[in-house]
Amino acid sequence: MSEQKLVTLNITGMTCAACSARIEKVLNKMDGVEATVNLAMEKATIHYNPSKQNLLDIQRKIEQLGYGVESEKVTLDIEGMTCAACSARIEKGLKRTEGVVNATVNLATNSAVVEYREGVVSVEDLLEKIKKLGYKGQVRDETTHQSDRKKEQLHHKRRKLIVSILLSLPLLYTMIAHLPFETGLAVPDLFMNPWFQLLLATPVQFYIGGSFYTGAYRALRNKSANMDVLVALGTSAAYFYSLYEAIKSIGRSDHMPHLYFETSAILITLVLVGKYFEAIAKGRTTEAISKLLSLQAKDALVIRDGKEEWIPLEQVKVGDEIIVKPGEKIPVDGTVISGMSSVDESMITGESIPVEKKVGDAVIGSTINTNGLLTIRAEKVGKDTALANIIKIVEEAQGSKAPIQRMADVISGIFVPIVVGVAIVMFAVWYLFITPYDMARALEVAISILVIACPCALGLATPTSIMVGSGKGAENGILFKGGEHLEETHKINAVLLDKTGTVTKGKPEVTDCIELKTGMLYYAASAESASEHPLAQAIVEFGKARSINIQKPEHFKAVTGHGIEAKVDGKHILVGTRKLMKERSIATSAHEEKMVKLESEGKTAMLVAIDGELSGIIAVADTIKESSKKAIQTLKEMGINIFMATGDNKRTAETVAKEAGIGQVYAEVLPEEKAKIVEDLQKQGYRVAMVGDGMNDAPALAVADIGMAIGTGTDVAIETADVTLVGGDLTHIPKAISLSQKTMKNIRQNLFWALFYNSIGIPVAALGLLEPWIAGAAMALSSVSVVTNALRLKRIKL
Repeated sequence: MSEQKLVTLNITGMTCAACSARIEKVLNKMDGVEATVNLAMEKATIHYNPSKQNLLDIQRKIEQLGYGVESEKVTLDIEGMTCAACSARIEKGLKRTEGVVNATVNLATNSAVVEYREGVVSVEDLLEKIKKLGYKGQVRDETTHQSDRKKEQLHHKRRKLIVSILLSLPLLYTMIAHLPFETGLAVPDLFMNPWFQLLLATPVQFYIGGSFYTGAYRALRNKSANMDVLVALGTSAAYFYSLYEAIKSIGRSDHMPHLYFETSAILITLVLVGKYFEAIAKGRTTEAISKLLSLQAKDALVIRDGKEEWIPLEQVKVGDEIIVKPGEKIPVDGTVISGMSSVDESMITGESIPVEKKVGDAVIGSTINTNGLLTIRAEKVGKDTALANIIKIVEEAQGSKAPIQRMADVISGIFVPIVVGVAIVMFAVWYLFITPYDMARALEVAISILVIACPCALGLATPTSIMVGSGKGAENGILFKGGEHLEETHKINAVLLDKTGTVTKGKPEVTDCIELKTGMLYYAASAESASEHPLAQAIVEFGKARSINIQKPEHFKAVTGHGIEAKVDGKHILVGTRKLMKERSIATSAHEEKMVKLESEGKTAMLVAIDGELSGIIAVADTIKESSKKAIQTLKEMGINIFMATGDNKRTAETVAKEAGIGQVYAEVLPEEKAKIVEDLQKQGYRVAMVGDGMNDAPALAVADIGMAIGTGTDVAIETADVTLVGGDLTHIPKAISLSQKTMKNIRQNLFWALFYNSIGIPVAALGLLEPWIAGAAMALSSVSVVTNALRLKRIKL
């Protein structure tokens, strides 16, 4: 049996969940193919058996459904070209390679831009082809290509939206001026001219809204219905009836045409607003990956043949010895073979306090060496490093998220075909039997049915509530990245909290200061003022808060891994561990019980000695945020299960959890294990919200049903998450869940009212008892009621 192959294809043309579901369904019917299509990421993840299916056949199948498969593009730098014949030879050779869509070789820049089908041919294959032609090629850094393409697409959407708004404003003015109550607005005669309205509405209908017709045709051709069908049907009914009325008024001064051009134009504009904000949210997922990639070191100082040389990161091999100077990034995962230092691992682990490293200790690529010279042996390079694995987990987790089926899509799948069928049948009945061969009367009845059934309100039901709900969330410091996340949040029944920077402040603070000798704090704070270590800064800040006049030490020396040694006002000061005191023959046993008590509370206890005599103990800890206890209690009252995960040791983790009121704790958790914890909870039947602030939380944030990032956290965490809690206040978590619950209730109410008018009006229209203009008024009333109901969300209390 042939081995399964995995490929990810970028799909274009999808507009809603029905599109992605259709592609997925058709692909999974192909022998040997298992596909998952993600609407948000616009990607299809496909496992296929090469002995049963060819990737090109899979791509053709997608294209037959009316969607596009985006090609990958790479820029290659080429060495060895000397004339136009060289560039022509390479270009011709590349174009003949299977899987290459197009290739352009530029002699002046010594480069080639190749468009190719990923999965059919790889970049390595292209480089090998160039090598066989007698030249040397390498990949140019094109990390910004994807983001540039997304930005251009976003700009295109914005341009179309602006044009649509400008053309629709005069039509909106006429609609407001003719509301059933007195508005006091004067309407220029030009605005009421049917041909002027036609001039404004036509570009919106067919140019701006052209994509809806394309999407509707694609859906109907594939025997399905989506939001494009809803928009195309609703706006077309209003537009073409208005056009019919305008034509009917020609030469008849006694006929006052009933026009609904504003209905079609404004609906298209509102839908475009939603599409634009959706595109912004989608763009942030690629930015998160780009920022993860930017954390990697670019090169490394390696020792080869007894010489030190800088080489690109891609050329580092397992076993290489690498020198890392203070302040530099550690290039790859490895083991310390000489030197001692403190390493800031916060970008990976999220823990704020640097970790002391000595010979034999493991180090993680992309973390920062703070104060000592280290020599490490490379053990994991390239795709095997911790950072690369985090990037992979984030990509896979984002790609595997199933899109949420919109309620309106589900309803439209049944409702729209029925309405169209009823309109066609009633047109035939009236034309053939009731008013034989009276085309105008039969057309009026059919249009009345389509207008009263026009899904304007149905199209507004969900996005209007989402828009108001999202705005309400923003007012309260809760930023939902997209409407689908606002919808999904109400299902949450379990919350997994990261400890550092989420439950706690993420910054060490002095919790205990035991003075055994007067003036101890002055000498300790002055000595530590020369250090950049977070623990030292905590002591300095504590001293400043107590108005101590801190002095610069006359002498300072960091004792790596143990503490510091300094001279202040002629006195010899030591601040550090028991081991430091023991090495300097300073007795500490009399105060061992106090030290153990402080450490049992999860605190880091430091001893202070002045002129060889133990003078005090200072304890530092990452303290719990003021909002944490209240938030956790509120979540419990809502019936939500609370869990906490941290890289800290079990004793510290349990101490923090107990103080915060959390009963279930995962301690000593590695970065990549947090996502596994989320998956395990999901297997137990929980709908999980992951709350974190560090880069190490990104995989868990991505794989969770809802990822919530603390606004004070890293950009990567914020952009990977579905929800951002501004300011780091955990009380925003229960507020976000409550807001989602109330928004979903509002959406259900909207869907009811959107369908109520239609259900009552269709039979009346079918009997010929409803004039099109009355049907239009009822349709407008339906939309107004939906919007008015959605606006009630502005007044809710969280």
